[in-house]
Amino acid sequence: MSEKFDVIVVGAGPAGTSCAYTCAKNGLRVLQIERGEYPGSKNVMGGVLYRKQMEEIIPEFWKEAPLERPIVEQRFWMMDKESVVTFGYKGLEWGVEPFNNFTVLRAPFDQWFAKKGVEQGVLLITETVVLECIVEDGKVIGVRTDRPNGEVYADVVVLADGVNSLLGKQLGYHNEFRPDEVALTVMEVINLPKGKINDRFNLEDNQGCTIELFGDSTKGNLGTAFIYTNKESINIGVGTTLSSMIKAKLKPYDLLDYLKTHSMVRPLIEGGESAEYLAHLIPEGGYHSVPKVAGDGVLLVGDAAQLVNAIHREGSNMAMSSGKMAAETIIEAKNRNDFSASSLNLYREKLYDSFIIKDLEKYKDAAHTFENNPQYFNDYVPMMNRAASKFFTVDGTPKREKQKEIMRSITGERGTFKVIQDVYRAWKAVK
Repeated sequence: MSEKFDVIVVGAGPAGTSCAYTCAKNGLRVLQIERGEYPGSKNVMGGVLYRKQMEEIIPEFWKEAPLERPIVEQRFWMMDKESVVTFGYKGLEWGVEPFNNFTVLRAPFDQWFAKKGVEQGVLLITETVVLECIVEDGKVIGVRTDRPNGEVYADVVVLADGVNSLLGKQLGYHNEFRPDEVALTVMEVINLPKGKINDRFNLEDNQGCTIELFGDSTKGNLGTAFIYTNKESINIGVGTTLSSMIKAKLKPYDLLDYLKTHSMVRPLIEGGESAEYLAHLIPEGGYHSVPKVAGDGVLLVGDAAQLVNAIHREGSNMAMSSGKMAAETIIEAKNRNDFSASSLNLYREKLYDSFIIKDLEKYKDAAHTFENNPQYFNDYVPMMNRAASKFFTVDGTPKREKQKEIMRSITGERGTFKVIQDVYRAWKAVK
């Protein structure tokens, strides 16, 4: 297996396949190595795919890709134990070409995407583990796999090996995660007839809905839950940072069971049949956790580069964009025949000039702020629900008096100065 390629891509998720596809389409010899039985067998995400970044790689992909539903509505739930304050947006313009985003099931989508790369000339090898990068005089020149005579060489190795990125750690590009830098998300796919999904979510056949849930959905801990509609199934999941789980002594599947039996959630999934359980670590350290992404003969993309915007549930779009930027950098390096760190650093420049790093920088302190101030989920979400209940209850009390009573209740529980301080702190974290 000791052969020389232009590029070796480790991993067949959205980041790795975006890079492999783009490189092969531009005439480079590409080897893509996936440890799973097939692309998508080891990959998990909530199930939202953004159109723009994917279309930049394969125009009008939605005409053939195995997608579930174009999303026409996004809801946000602030949950208490027996109530919810909800807001969101529904726009029918999202349900027609060119669309905004889609729900997907990763296994079929990743297989389809990887197949498109193979059609461009990518050599895809599955059920193969990359044990380490081969380094010579400080430069990555290939990888060593678990196959007999499993050394393969390339001008550039692209690490798309996911959140743990053992290869990135071996190279010293990033350290072990702190518990507050990574979230554990558990998800269940629940089969449900199309008609019931349409009725319960007020949808038509080719329309989808997403719900993001905060507050009691994670028992007041930092994190979110989600419900996404597929054609004939629902993705339901919940995730919190490992540090929150440790502090609260939570078990992830217990948290999912709690969510499924919540009085606000149970009617949406009632009668459904469990089809699959999934669990996955998600990098949520954000801007401060982005490691070194370019070196001599090596680039890091997607989750391996910690490119996830947890505030806006964006990960797959960042993965695909980073893979495409890595490929563009490699193509230029090939034209110069220069694969040094200084040459490949163009990828870092592209990354930091893109929406990816700009968005991560915008929210660089958000997770830390909300992690260290549990009152946002523990106190304010229940307050919001109590205030809504009081205001919308018709009991003969004038609305102006109700407003004053609600404000007295909020400031009485936290104190006026603390409320002002909390509002300013939250605004500063997300401004």
